[in-house]
Amino acid sequence: MKLERKDVLGLKELSADEITSILNTAEYMRKIVLSDSKKVHYLRGRTVITLFYENSTRTRVSFELAAKYMSADTVNITANASSVAKGETLMDTGRTLDSMGADVIIIRHNMSGAPHHLAKYVKASVINAGDGMHEHPTQALLDLFTIRRHLGGFDGLKVAILGDIYHSRVARSNIIGLRKMGATPVVYGPATMMPVEIEKMGAETAPTLEDAIENADVVMGLRVQLERQKKALFPSRSEYAKYFGISPGKLKNAKKNALVLHPGPVNRGVEMTSAVIDGDDSVINEQVTNGVAVRMALLYMLTGSEQ
Repeated sequence: MKLERKDVLGLKELSADEITSILNTAEYMRKIVLSDSKKVHYLRGRTVITLFYENSTRTRVSFELAAKYMSADTVNITANASSVAKGETLMDTGRTLDSMGADVIIIRHNMSGAPHHLAKYVKASVINAGDGMHEHPTQALLDLFTIRRHLGGFDGLKVAILGDIYHSRVARSNIIGLRKMGATPVVYGPATMMPVEIEKMGAETAPTLEDAIENADVVMGLRVQLERQKKALFPSRSEYAKYFGISPGKLKNAKKNALVLHPGPVNRGVEMTSAVIDGDDSVINEQVTNGVAVRMALLYMLTGSEQ
């Protein structure tokens, strides 16, 4: 199935049917990722550019591998090694890449709304790989994909999202996506890291960590985003771990064999203990694999399905 849109800028813009189609396509792509021969030709002749204004390992590499597995030509651009460092605007950068024949531009930017701005000025498809504190749609899609693979669907699921909610674009995209698919996102974190009126996004707020985790089908930890914080929002890492970190003891309130997710990278011993990260119910490493499959699906559905 081809997506009937030029860009993927956020889960807010995607319908539940579109999300389902992406997840279905990712199931097929996952077989390719796990196969001995990972080379298919769905994107032969296409050019995919990653344009990253922020540091990244998982997202950037998984997009690059997704494109290469489907035989696209790939180019990686970092802002500090491009004309951006000379003062070039995002609009002009996009138009330059467009003029060079880019089919897809994958952008990560520290300003919310940057992918939406870029998409107005280019013919290429734009995929949001994270914009400021706004959205991270492909991370949420791979989280949804991981949950569906293990639990079969979303109706009636309770998903606890814990930690630095305020600074987390992952939390925002997941709240939107989970609600659209029929699950209930329940959030909890330090009071200094909780957005005002987050309930308007569709999340329920829990008064305590124990309440958030109680009977949860999925427990999702979030990275403490020190790089986005303008001031100290908690006394120390050890105190954060004690009161807000996820440990085996705290997970006992969740349903038996509740899935444990984290977008990575994990601050071990802060957001989660090693026993949780490496435990039997953790699917954190599987999320990385699924991320490649989901990003393959998006690239294919935006540009490759007619080939």
